Amino acid sequence: MRGSRLGRDPTAKRFGENAAAALLLIFTVVAIVWANSPWAHTYSEFWETHVGLSFGDYHGALTVKAIVNDALMAFFFFIVGLEVKAQFTIGELTERSRALVPVVAAVAGLTLPAVIFLLFNPSGDDTTAWGVVISTDTAFLIGALAIIAPQYPARLRTFLLTLAVVDDVGALAAIALFYSDHIRIVPLLIAVVLVAALIGVRYLPDAMRGVMYCILAVALWLALFNGGVHPTLAGVIVALVIPVFTPERQRVEAAVDVIRAFRQSPNSEYARAATRSLRDSISINERLVTGFGPYVSFGVLPLFALANAGVPLDSDTVLAAMRSPLTWGVVAGLLIGKLIGITGATWLVQRTGLGRLSPGLTLRRIAGGAALSGIGFTIALFIIDIAIDDPHAADMARVGVLAASVIAFTLGWAVFWLTDRFSPPLAVGYKLVRDIDPSRDHIRGPVDAPLTLVEYGDYECPFCSRATGGIDEVRAHFGDQLRYIWRHLPLERVHPRATDAARASEAAALQGKFFEMGTMMFEFQDYLEWQHIYRYADQVGCDITRFDEDLHSPRVLHRVDDDVQDAELMDLNATPTFFVNGIRHRGPWDSASLIRALEANRPGATP
Repeated sequence: MRGSRLGRDPTAKRFGENAAAALLLIFTVVAIVWANSPWAHTYSEFWETHVGLSFGDYHGALTVKAIVNDALMAFFFFIVGLEVKAQFTIGELTERSRALVPVVAAVAGLTLPAVIFLLFNPSGDDTTAWGVVISTDTAFLIGALAIIAPQYPARLRTFLLTLAVVDDVGALAAIALFYSDHIRIVPLLIAVVLVAALIGVRYLPDAMRGVMYCILAVALWLALFNGGVHPTLAGVIVALVIPVFTPERQRVEAAVDVIRAFRQSPNSEYARAATRSLRDSISINERLVTGFGPYVSFGVLPLFALANAGVPLDSDTVLAAMRSPLTWGVVAGLLIGKLIGITGATWLVQRTGLGRLSPGLTLRRIAGGAALSGIGFTIALFIIDIAIDDPHAADMARVGVLAASVIAFTLGWAVFWLTDRFSPPLAVGYKLVRDIDPSRDHIRGPVDAPLTLVEYGDYECPFCSRATGGIDEVRAHFGDQLRYIWRHLPLERVHPRATDAARASEAAALQGKFFEMGTMMFEFQDYLEWQHIYRYADQVGCDITRFDEDLHSPRVLHRVDDDVQDAELMDLNATPTFFVNGIRHRGPWDSASLIRALEANRPGATP
């Protein structure tokens, strides 16, 4: 989702997300089976069992369910807060033009479901449960998208993840503002002091920060718990004060120096220094997401599902749910509200020209994603637990959440199946998905030349561009009749430094040195570590301070990512890949073969 995480293996990351969603589903099914088995009474008895601590005359106790919902779920909201902070600081939400469509769609997807719910429940105690329908379960959403596997899901997945971040912000705000009661001033004042102390932790020596974050986080949880505010919000608050940044050149170079010293003289002191230096080169935000994320995904959330999804589904409960405005309000809010809210807002923002969808992303695709967004599970069940006191009403709401999630998956699958079947895309990779844009693309030759050659390449690939010298021969042959365009396709699995090199070329491009930087990196392909890249930038005439700033800017990160997603949309998996006048070139890419292909596609040429 964010630029600083570009180096992660996306396949492994998606596998982890899908596995987490599958585990969540398994524990949900286990909870439902348990609650409807001959041992159903043990379900509620176990989760209502009290666990306490005593110290002298002081005694504190929580039920097992409260430990999961109030204590362990704080770690879930902590991870959500870290992702939100990163998205607004260095991720998709840093650029207004890129973020506007999913942000507006998310806001509509938060408000319209609540309005629809209140139409079914305009008065009475059940009106307080409107928050149940506002949030989408991100884990199930991404897992469902992977199971359905519509054609070319990359940009839709990015859109939905961005939307989910804003969705989470809205849900967290609703919990903080509307689902906290019995407010007590003194503990909340203590909480304010603790937040100020958390902000100051970043100025402490490195060795003390981790311990102080932990101590102050626990104290903040206790202060919010005693202050009447839901204590899980402590996780969000702590996450928002933790700094986030993309890897900085000085820190990376310092790590390289320490590792070099360890390599020359291996010893425990250098080993500890190398470990510490590598750790410090990555922001604590990213380290915590990487460290805690799997425990939340594979531990906390499955336990939460086990504790909260066990709703009785006997005939009496189902019949009662079918007659319950609460159940129908939840179902209609999640299904109709999400589908119409997200799709309608996207259409409106596009129509008014305030924002644009990414290339290759259509309103039909958005409709399928909007249908899947009706899968409201984790936060929906969480809000049921804190918004509804009556156990029978809570069961009615849970039935609504479960029913809406199943229907949303089915509806999303139907939308994708119909659009893929009756409005199929062009043959995979046959045509260039994004036209040449002189204001954006890197072009050599006249921008209005009749012949166009586009290369998707990788600066670490030994066959690309100037590594063979073929492109220079092609350009010399056609002269002003040809425009040549380079786009990025870093193959990280085999070329681990390719993405860094692509970012470097885009940073150099902001100073008019794109092709010069590319030529330099091709010349020294075996030396593309950061210390080498900065030296190349200096040699081609870049201002290094500006280069360093641009290197970590959203504009540079997104330029590379856009090209990569275009390549994925066309199912490109090898470099170099060429397009001749917009049509994919099949066969050899030596200069003679490319010249023949261009001659055959020259306007007016005989086929």
